[in-house]
Amino acid sequence: MEKMKMETTNMTDKNIEMLELMFPNCITEVNGKKGINFDILKQMLSEDCLPGDEAYEFNWVGKKDSIVEANRPTRNTLRPDKNKSVDWDNTQNLFIEGDNLEALKMLQESYLGQVKMIYIDPPYNTGHDFIYPDSFKMSQENYDDMTDYYDELGNINYTRENSTAQGRYHSDWCSMMYSRLMLARNLLTEDGVIFISIDDNEVFNLKKICDEIFGASNFVVQLAVQLNPRGRNLDVFVAKTYESVLVYAKDYNNPTTIRGVEKEGKMVEEYNKEDSNGKYRAIGLRNRNQAFNPVTRPNLYFPLYVNPRDGKVWTERNSEYTDEVWPDAPDGTKTCWTWMKTKVENENDLIIAEKSGEEWRIYRKDYLLKDGEMATTLVKSLWTDNTINNDYGKKAIKELFGSNVMSFPKAPELIKKMIQIGTDKRSIILDFFAGSSTTAQAVMEVNEEDGGDRHFIMVQLDQPCDEKSEAYKAGFETISSISAERIKLAGEKMKRENPESKADVGYRFFRVDTSNMNDIYFSADRYSQGLVAAMESNIKEGRTDLDLLFGCLLDWNLPISCSYKTEEMEGVKVHLYNDGDLIACFDENVPEAAVKEIAKRQPLRAVFRDSSFSNSPAKINVGEIFKLLAPDTTVKVI
Repeated sequence: MEKMKMETTNMTDKNIEMLELMFPNCITEVNGKKGINFDILKQMLSEDCLPGDEAYEFNWVGKKDSIVEANRPTRNTLRPDKNKSVDWDNTQNLFIEGDNLEALKMLQESYLGQVKMIYIDPPYNTGHDFIYPDSFKMSQENYDDMTDYYDELGNINYTRENSTAQGRYHSDWCSMMYSRLMLARNLLTEDGVIFISIDDNEVFNLKKICDEIFGASNFVVQLAVQLNPRGRNLDVFVAKTYESVLVYAKDYNNPTTIRGVEKEGKMVEEYNKEDSNGKYRAIGLRNRNQAFNPVTRPNLYFPLYVNPRDGKVWTERNSEYTDEVWPDAPDGTKTCWTWMKTKVENENDLIIAEKSGEEWRIYRKDYLLKDGEMATTLVKSLWTDNTINNDYGKKAIKELFGSNVMSFPKAPELIKKMIQIGTDKRSIILDFFAGSSTTAQAVMEVNEEDGGDRHFIMVQLDQPCDEKSEAYKAGFETISSISAERIKLAGEKMKRENPESKADVGYRFFRVDTSNMNDIYFSADRYSQGLVAAMESNIKEGRTDLDLLFGCLLDWNLPISCSYKTEEMEGVKVHLYNDGDLIACFDENVPEAAVKEIAKRQPLRAVFRDSSFSNSPAKINVGEIFKLLAPDTTVKVI
């Protein structure tokens, strides 16, 4: 019976497989494994022989290591904690405590291509930020090079700052961001979008990194967001009032990547006409841009005919439609229409003509309400709304906690604005630098306002709070504890203010931890048979059925937010996940009757402990039972 891997996909192997599909002649063998002949690959991508080694590229010390680290599989797991969760059984939101690089690796397959929007507010590298160290397995040379990151026991030194005096000041930050953004891109939907807050210290390096990972052609905009209208009083020469938000699309050509914002104010006043279908404005059908003309757009240059009695318009002349109109400028310059002839015919009820002196002018009706929704316009690149500045970020924190337990938190309204343009009502939103979980609060509030069913995934390192901080004085030992508590408090506040609310304000709490399996599980061939026989279990002491269940879900690339229930079958406990996606039983000595009952349910997947069966014939019997009763079920053991 096949054993589960219990480790994430090796992204290097996966990348090689994709390249093999396109360039099979570039595949070679390296140390007994598939590899890439990069000289041939370069030639395949060039019409001529490449001269020398020079290229336009962005490099730093550690870039290659960051790529290797992103592709390296992990055996870590996400351990669920029902006691720290809110509304565990019903929520589809996730909160993950621990290193976000490991979390992103574990989410790779389960949430591949499912995240509509990512927002992150990473460390800005001001010289006083903690930068995640990713070299968990170090040689002595690496240890000496990165000694400030670790204490003498090899534990992460959270108090270490990435000072500008460090030789690897920019390199460490770039490496941290590169590996995480590589993994994050894989999670985006085809119309997905990522928003990244950043200040001047690293904005140019970040854009170069994003150009590489997301593609320069998928750059959308560098938003200017006014967070401090008064200006920072510690600045020299110029008091800075704004920060940047870089926006990249998964696919710039996908029209649903960014939605428009509802029109308001003077834009609404433009809709000064009304008919039986509601308020509208009349927009000229002639394209005023002279670059569009009969030569460049011949299919948009044709005559229209007006009925002089009622101003209706058609594409052919007859006894009713007699007055001919061409899309020419008043000075005789030939331009063209904005609609093709077939569109004029298909949407003719939107076309009208009005007399201006002796000339007819052709218009199309643009309604304020379309299918019950307000007309939209493109969001602008300068954001100056009062409610998005830092004062409102602090206010939102103080309303929930009673004190400023976080420094410089973003305002919920800022993230809500991104959610409104970057998601639909059933989207997943990810923030893997969650901080105080402003993003989670924003998701819940937008759902409350528009009846949406969006869900969030928050990831936050359990970084200790400074003992002198307001947070520590308030009883919070780690940033992640503040982050989780904020979601709980914000949800409770929403329910108090609207008891009828149906918004999902809970979350399942998970912790990044070492594998559920003992080392012998991954390398039994290295141990003597006597030692293997003496081992009581493949599974680490203290790991629960719930730990094992969610570890199997990740290994089988299933989302960890779905519903499940537990039943007793023939005296053993059985876990049923998402209506038959998986059935698991981790009891010892599972009776044949229980195996038959599980097989009768015909799940897509079934998993047992390797030690659930006393001997090899018993395992073979399990396989035969499933072949007979559930031939399409995949059965594995741990």
